[in-house]
Amino acid sequence: MIRQAIILIAVTICSLQGVAQYNQDNVNPKAAKLYQKALEQAENNNFPEGIRILKEAVKIDGGFADAWLSIAGMYGEMKDYDNAIFHYEKARTIDSVYFRDYNLPYSINLAGKGRFEDALKAVNSFMTINDLNESSQRASSYRRRCYKFAVEQAQQLQGYHFAPQNLGDSVNSSVSEYYPALTIDNKQLIFTRRVNNFNEDFYETWHDKDNWNEAKGLKGMINSNMNEGAQSISQDGQWLVFTGCNFPDGHGSCDLYISYLTPEGWSEPQNLGTSINTEYWESAPSLSPDKRDLYFASRRPDSYGGSDIYVSHLQANGKWSEPENLGPEINTSGDESCPFIHADNQSLYFTSNGLQGYGGDDLFLARKGPKGTFSLPRNLGYPINTIENEGSLVITADGLTAYYASDRADSRGGLDLYTFRMRPDVQPIKTLWVKGRVIDEKTRQGLPSAVELTDISSRQLVSRVQTDETGNYLITLPVGRDYAFNVNRKGYLFYSENFPLSKKSPDSTYHIDIPLKPISANATMVLKNIFFETNSSTLDSSSQFEIDKLVQLLKENPTLQIQINGHTDNVGKAADNLKLSNDRARAVVDFLVGKGIDSKRLRFQGFGATMPVAENDTDEGKARNRRTELKVVAQ
Repeated sequence: MIRQAIILIAVTICSLQGVAQYNQDNVNPKAAKLYQKALEQAENNNFPEGIRILKEAVKIDGGFADAWLSIAGMYGEMKDYDNAIFHYEKARTIDSVYFRDYNLPYSINLAGKGRFEDALKAVNSFMTINDLNESSQRASSYRRRCYKFAVEQAQQLQGYHFAPQNLGDSVNSSVSEYYPALTIDNKQLIFTRRVNNFNEDFYETWHDKDNWNEAKGLKGMINSNMNEGAQSISQDGQWLVFTGCNFPDGHGSCDLYISYLTPEGWSEPQNLGTSINTEYWESAPSLSPDKRDLYFASRRPDSYGGSDIYVSHLQANGKWSEPENLGPEINTSGDESCPFIHADNQSLYFTSNGLQGYGGDDLFLARKGPKGTFSLPRNLGYPINTIENEGSLVITADGLTAYYASDRADSRGGLDLYTFRMRPDVQPIKTLWVKGRVIDEKTRQGLPSAVELTDISSRQLVSRVQTDETGNYLITLPVGRDYAFNVNRKGYLFYSENFPLSKKSPDSTYHIDIPLKPISANATMVLKNIFFETNSSTLDSSSQFEIDKLVQLLKENPTLQIQINGHTDNVGKAADNLKLSNDRARAVVDFLVGKGIDSKRLRFQGFGATMPVAENDTDEGKARNRRTELKVVAQ
């Protein structure tokens, strides 16, 4: 009986058969009685009291190996790995043969301290026992795979100092806080708090200088007496997508809902509907920075097993598309969950217990490629991942700082929120962010519009966001590239700008208000993303995106007639510049005709260097003078 209880405490994942029997006959009766009292405490999960009683027992009988093993097992349950290891080793000095059967729980505690080579030796010793039952063989084989993986990874992870900092009493409380979510400016943190030990509500805190202010419940109609949790806030702080379980309008056990920020607080949640939600389980949403993609976990029947990660796309009609499974590169026969898509819109972090890791749920990183497919996942490594279950994390736009929930030794109670420095090789791509407002140039009123950024070199759309009703927008974008910036709205000339950001430092903020010109006779605009080869009228391939926008403008306004004007700087002969500017303007018109635009709607003219908009005595001024313009001839 004593031995069975010991094994239950020492390692709950396996039971042993036919193991060596420790001679209990010589145990002091008083110590044995205390031992039984300690086991009763352990059954009620009162491990500190059980340990206290067992320590009295070993004072009476220092050779009581089972008592030392039980102390070790209880410390292990409390994740006090140092004390667990110490007491396991104390028991081993008493009877090393008897101890062989406890090498598996001993190995788990060694791994808890990151001593994976020692853990591997211990589990290998355990597996030499001849008559292990199937459960023990399966458990020890699993642990051995994890330890081998950890040893192989160790060389790559040297030199990383992992030191999570508790966010403190203004954020954390005696109950659990978890599932952090950040806005792009890192000033607002929203999280889930378990209130009264059963109800989940949302709280927020704001960063003021070096500290987080006291957390308060979200205002508005979002918190209720039901469970709201596992949330994602949009980068601009305007949308909150979250998990609601057993709501009256739910389609399954847990569904995804959305709430919008209003002047009165957060709006009443709306179910995202049957395109997202099913009769099964949906949870753990993560919005992309442009709010066009929604990643989430689901247990629907087409999964690869357990919960899988899916993505749905926001369509032009405002509805979400049928979710797509991210495929076998990401999803396994185990559980994948807690997706977080970073502000770079390329780095996807998630948890998995199906991919090889350190034990339980580990955190992984996959990068999205140019065609939208993800790379094979990479384990974030120890000590970010441990032998315990890791939960969700979020990472700031600069890629340096992460936030996550943990029940570390300095927890105020249950799970607390912590922050730590990300290891460089698993950091997301550093991002810049641009925010501002789209307005009517004449009235200065805000205009709801679509704002697009395109990688000039690859011509791939990087981000497309819809402004709010008053024209406000926010876009995040990876550093190291040059971008074309376009805004379209029917009845207006499109906005065109390019930003050579490839050499700009990361973590920069740009505020750009965008005035749109109503279409009217003689209205003009510079086509800033029309490029030609040097001293040539041959259009550079990077101009394709801008010309496509020009075609779109003409097709959306079928009576519009325009003139393309070409201009140069004053370098070279005036006659050569006049011819070059005329040829370049003609090249644009020819391209439009080739795209199906009626030539009767198009004119062109070159002006050479006769109409400068800047001085020609600087490189910057010359660049501004070398331009292609659009002029409205008639509506």
